[in-house]
Amino acid sequence: MCEFIDLRFLYMKTHKRFFTTCKVFSIFMHRVFVYGSLKRAQPNYSYMIDSNNGKAEFLATAVTVQKYPLVIATKYNIPFLLNLPGQGNRVHGEIYKVDKKMLAYLDWFEKVPTMYQRTVVELEINEWAGRTGQEEKVLPGSITEAFVYSTTTYQPDWPSMPTYESYDSNGDHGLKFVLREDRK
Repeated sequence: MCEFIDLRFLYMKTHKRFFTTCKVFSIFMHRVFVYGSLKRAQPNYSYMIDSNNGKAEFLATAVTVQKYPLVIATKYNIPFLLNLPGQGNRVHGEIYKVDKKMLAYLDWFEKVPTMYQRTVVELEINEWAGRTGQEEKVLPGSITEAFVYSTTTYQPDWPSMPTYESYDSNGDHGLKFVLREDRK
């Protein structure tokens, strides 16, 4: 879910020796699993890549280890991952490495804690694309953890709604996602 990245900067070279002194800065990064409108080619993806919101780097496609109900609800057709482990389907999505600023932005964007809650989920890697500093490429089938925005605050009928393995705003479900700026 999180990792440390060491950035080593050489800031001094002594005058009589070929010796360098390093200062180490650690930047705490977080892994976030997105399954809905924040994925690539989805309506809110632009927020993930907007550097004004912080830094996000695509790492991998993955699927939840446990089953969860992914439903499309409200009059705005918003995808919700219900925090009901063991029900629904294994949910497909994307893992991003984000900095503290982006994590804070995503908390605000997802209306934590009223609409969504940020929890930890176990994921099985499908395809790894990212660079992880000193780590090697993660193999398909590997298990990792990331934060996910799921909800425990939902309407009573949501667990009985159709569930999905993967969300696409233009999917066969016919439930077109309504952008925030278009909601009335």
